[in-house]
Amino acid sequence: MGTEEEYDAGPDNLEETLADMDEQLADQRATALRASLQDYDLDDEDAVLLEGVGVGEDGIEYLPALPVVAIVGRPNVGKSALVNRILGRREAVVEDTPGVTRDRVTYKAEWLDRRFSLVDTGGWEPDARGIDASVAAQAEVAIDLSDVVLFVVDAMVGATATDEHVVKLLRKSGKPVFLVANKIDDARQEPEAAALWNLGLGEPHPVSAIHGRGVADLLDEVMKVLPTVSAVASAEIGGPRRVAILGRPNVGKSSLLNKAAGEERVVVNELAGTTRDPVDEIVELGGKMWRLVDTAGIRRRVHLSQGADFYASLRTSAALEKAEVAVVVIDVTQPISVQDLNIIDLVLESGRALVIAYNKWDRLNDDDMDGQDRRRFLEREIERDLAHVAWAPRVNISAKTGRHLDKLVPALETALSSWDQRIPTGKFNAFLSELVAEHPHPLRGGKQPRILFGTQAASRPPTFVLFTTGFLDPGYRRFIQRRLREIYGFEGSPIVLNMRIRERRQRS
Repeated sequence: MGTEEEYDAGPDNLEETLADMDEQLADQRATALRASLQDYDLDDEDAVLLEGVGVGEDGIEYLPALPVVAIVGRPNVGKSALVNRILGRREAVVEDTPGVTRDRVTYKAEWLDRRFSLVDTGGWEPDARGIDASVAAQAEVAIDLSDVVLFVVDAMVGATATDEHVVKLLRKSGKPVFLVANKIDDARQEPEAAALWNLGLGEPHPVSAIHGRGVADLLDEVMKVLPTVSAVASAEIGGPRRVAILGRPNVGKSSLLNKAAGEERVVVNELAGTTRDPVDEIVELGGKMWRLVDTAGIRRRVHLSQGADFYASLRTSAALEKAEVAVVVIDVTQPISVQDLNIIDLVLESGRALVIAYNKWDRLNDDDMDGQDRRRFLEREIERDLAHVAWAPRVNISAKTGRHLDKLVPALETALSSWDQRIPTGKFNAFLSELVAEHPHPLRGGKQPRILFGTQAASRPPTFVLFTTGFLDPGYRRFIQRRLREIYGFEGSPIVLNMRIRERRQRS
C-alpha cells in the first residue's frame, strides 16, 4: 500500500515557496479550485462544508461533549448485542461465554442525525460470588457517568433479585431510565415483557437485540429525552482550559495533581487504585488558571479487583469528553506497557491535544548504573512504541519533588494552540498543490488520484477534508500529515485528514 517514505523524493522547497506566496493570489487560486468542483457530483453534506469555507477563518469551533447513554444489566441479558445493534456494526465482542466483552467501553454512535457516546458495561463481568453487589457497583459507576440509562432485562427469564437490586439504584439516581425487555423475538412473546411493569420503572420496551426488532422505536424514544450536550461531561466554553491527567494506576497522577494544586487534595496511597472520584480542581500554574480533571477514580470494592480496568477506562473516556488536552503520565522506572499505549490510543481517538509526562525521572540518576541502564532502555522503548505520537511535547518530571513541573505549562500551551490552529483555505490549497507537484501520488491501476480541493473543516482537533478523484494511499495521507506538521507545527495536536472521493458529472 506504499509507505510514507515512497513519496518522499528527498528535500523540497515547499516551506520557502509557501512563505514567499502572495496570499491574495493563493485565495484566488483556491476560489477557482472550489468553483471547478461544480463539475463533480457533490452531496448536501459537501455543500454545507463548502458553504462554511472562508467564513470565520480565525474562528475556533467548539465541539460540545457528546451526551452519554449507558447500557447496564446482569451478565448474559444481551447488552453487547444491543450495543452492536445500535452501532450498526459488530464492534463489541459477542460470544456465548459470559464476560467476554473486553477493552473498549465507550463507542461513538448516531441516531436520527444525533451523535452520542454509548457506554457498554459488559466490559467486566463479576464473579458469581458477589454478583449482586458487583452488578450494582458496575451500574452505579455507569449511572454516575451517563445522561440516560438503558437497563436491559432478559424478558424470557423475568426479573431476578439482582435486577431488583439495580432498580433501587436507578430509582435513586433521578436519571431517565429505559427498561429494555430483551429477547422478545416475535409478538407472541410480548406478554413476557408486560410482566416487567412490576419492577416499577415504567413501561418496558420489548426488543430483540439479535434480530433488531423494536430497537429503532426504543432509540426514537431515547432521543426525546437525551440532552444535546452532556450534562455529565459538559464543556464550558471559555474559562480555564481543561486538562485531564491520565495514566495507569500508581504512575503518580495524584501526586502530580497535589503538587500542582500545592496541597494534598487527593488521597495518595501506595496501593494501586486508591483514588476514588474524579476531582475537578482549578489550580494556578505558570501564572494562569487551569481546570484539572483527575481521573484516577477507580472505586475498589471487595471482589472488584477484576473490574478495575473497566472503571479506569470508563473514567478515562468520561474525563476525555470533558478535557481539551490530556497529560498522559508514564512511570519511567517501569517498561512502557500495553496499558500505557491503550490510554494514549483513547486520547488519539477522542481527538484531544496530548502532552506526555515522564514521571519519577529523579530515579534515573546519572551516577547510578541501574538508572543509566534504565534510561537507555527507556529511550529505545519510546522510539519503538511511541513513534506514532512523536509530535506530542515531552516533559521529564518528578511529581513527588515537583522537579521540572514548570515545564508542563509551556507544553500545555503549545499543544492547545496547535489544537486551536486554523490554516486559511488559500494557504492550505497552495500547500496541497505545491506538495503534489513535488511528490505526486503514484499511479494505481493505471490512474492517478487527484486532489481537487482541500479545506480545514474544523479546529479542536484540526480536521481537514480533501475532495479527491480516487482513494489516496494511507501512506500518502500520512505523508501529507507529516509535511503539514513540518510546516505549520501542530505540535501536541492530532490531525484528522478525511477524504471525499467524487466522480465527474455525466454530461447529459
